[in-house]
Amino acid sequence: MTGWRLLLTRPADESAALAGVLADAGVFSSSLPLLDIEPIPASDTMREVIQNLDSYCAVIVVSKPAARIAVDLLTQYRPQPPVPRWFSVGAATAQILEHNGLDVSFPVDGDDSEALLELAPLREAVTRPDPRVLIMRGEGGRELLAERLRELGASVEYLELYRRGLPQYPPATLPDRIKAERLNGLVVSSGQGFEHLHRLAGDAWPSMVRLPLFVPSPRVAELARAAGAQTVVDCRGASAAALLAALREHPVPVF
Repeated sequence: MTGWRLLLTRPADESAALAGVLADAGVFSSSLPLLDIEPIPASDTMREVIQNLDSYCAVIVVSKPAARIAVDLLTQYRPQPPVPRWFSVGAATAQILEHNGLDVSFPVDGDDSEALLELAPLREAVTRPDPRVLIMRGEGGRELLAERLRELGASVEYLELYRRGLPQYPPATLPDRIKAERLNGLVVSSGQGFEHLHRLAGDAWPSMVRLPLFVPSPRVAELARAAGAQTVVDCRGASAAALLAALREHPVPVF
């Protein structure tokens, strides 16, 4: 895999952790964070929800930033461990919650909403009388998870904990980085990450569409292909292990 030279686009701390794993596997990477995470200040509504978590049959945490902020809120406003079952979309998010004493269920065969919805413990949780589900996430986002849970008879509420922004870069930063470091692959970890990549590319996007683009799910793959990306690799997960497996299976491009 030593031929790969990847652009990482996760927030700075996550890109640094991923870069370390890739370096151990002999993969060069360069980081250009395309997501700024801004926590939403705690409100009376947030505090009330945290203090009344026992009224939910399931709490779903959809991302690592949501998990970190949720843990902070629990520390501040909920000294006793809450009763409801906890769920996360992926193992990395679950690990943050587990390190803080919570018992978390998550799908082992995928890092997306579709995989979570197939999880037996979640389906069992929403069979209880008058099931209420809380989804902790960033501002905005997909509605699929809530829609499917409502179809199963659950009442679903959101607790939005942060906003995502596109960091400010000078024009041509993205194509200049790709050219200067001879990068031959792009990595995004979410649909919004891809949208920011596409936006930052601007007029240079047509020159980038041949680069292999590694994405975490079929949904993000569909977004990328619709935008013209020619070589989209679905890693079936956002973890470092999922990316490494995809790199092993995909040949290094020759341009």
